[in-house]
Amino acid sequence: MTKSLSRDAYAEVEVRKTPGKAALAAFMGSTMEYYDFFIYGTAAALVFPKLFFPTEDPAIGTVAAFATFGVAYVARPLGGLVLGHFGDRLGRRNVLLVVLLIMGLASLGVGLLPTYGTVGIIAPILLVVCRLAQGFSAGAESSGASSLTIEHSPEGRRGFFTSFVMNGYAAGMVLSTIVFIPVTALPEEAMMTWGWRVPFWLSAVVLVIAFWIRRRLDETPEFEAKQEEGAVKKLPAKDVLRYQGFDVLRVVGMSIFMVMQTLFTVFGLSYATTTGQFEQAQILTINAVSIGLSMLVMPLAGALSDRWGRRPLLIASIIGTAVAFFLYFMALSSGSIWLVALASFAFMTIMYSIFNGIWTSYFGELFATPVRYSGMAMGNQLGLVVAGFGPSIAGMMMGEGVHGWIPVAVFGAICSAIALVACISARETAHVPIDRLGEPYLRATGQWDDRPVPAPAATL
Repeated sequence: MTKSLSRDAYAEVEVRKTPGKAALAAFMGSTMEYYDFFIYGTAAALVFPKLFFPTEDPAIGTVAAFATFGVAYVARPLGGLVLGHFGDRLGRRNVLLVVLLIMGLASLGVGLLPTYGTVGIIAPILLVVCRLAQGFSAGAESSGASSLTIEHSPEGRRGFFTSFVMNGYAAGMVLSTIVFIPVTALPEEAMMTWGWRVPFWLSAVVLVIAFWIRRRLDETPEFEAKQEEGAVKKLPAKDVLRYQGFDVLRVVGMSIFMVMQTLFTVFGLSYATTTGQFEQAQILTINAVSIGLSMLVMPLAGALSDRWGRRPLLIASIIGTAVAFFLYFMALSSGSIWLVALASFAFMTIMYSIFNGIWTSYFGELFATPVRYSGMAMGNQLGLVVAGFGPSIAGMMMGEGVHGWIPVAVFGAICSAIALVACISARETAHVPIDRLGEPYLRATGQWDDRPVPAPAATL
């Protein structure tokens, strides 16, 4: 049995929280992680097929390059399991520092790799090794940053502050795209020799800034309170599967929806530029603007979810994104850059960003504090395997002619339907006090407190 802290002790925990610092640390860490993660995706769409997978059939090289993009998503569940274990055992902050170092070193490694023309088959093997390291690291980033921010946030504001985790994703994505725009403007010989390496080298700058900010953040008072209670477990992954296995499955189902993100940023880029209707710089610019504007939408979505609840907004986002996905590919087929820009705004800036601004708080809130990192990481990263291989699957499903994109859009709709069912089956968490989150776990382990505690009113 664990000892429970008094209400006065929990009031002291609330006072010690630093939500602003936590949100900033989560933002910068996620910016670093996703900058590195998506410069790889951009390179996989634009240069890796020629440099690491040369073949007489360009389509085969593209599918192979997309497969290395997806390989990282195989490593992500392992990273989530291993690093999530230590995050629930030792604390969120120190594990997140390790996560940054792994990602940064892996990205620098990619920028220093020899190509196939220099060392042959060794080049793609080394590329896969670096990509696996990126995936291992990324598997623990969003779950750790979300857990840390949830536990530093005041009651009634968890959605708002935790939305900055995915604001970091948007910043990293925009930064990676902006860096690649001048690279694509280089003469092809320069781009294929040294130009593509520059974005990977620049990751060192982001790493130093993010590491410095994250080091200055304290461990979450909520986790320290659980340590004081003796509630920290030796095998949190085992406990979360035993007591909250269905919640892990729900997170898996909802995370499959994130395939829409990789289909837009990776497959959509490749499809739009290989048809010959659009220049690479045009699509990269549209992607950067639409994702950049989403940085305004995500905090708003998080704040509204504090007031209205997480599930209603998530359900609306899933349905709206599936519809907008069809419109996006119709716009790509039209040849009109203005229609593409409008469809990108509807798809990424509005509909998908609502989901992106809320899932970071919602997934973590489904679990109790002693198993939050592990439960969220396992469920999220298992679902993201589909997202990782989404571009490869889409490449194989792509048909001939102007309507060849329809099977890809149907694939996205099926993934959306799975996420919708998972979301509908989950419980609402927005107005639940943090010490009551993860009710199945708390009841099963004798930590549930039946005393009524009114939740504080949410404010925007």
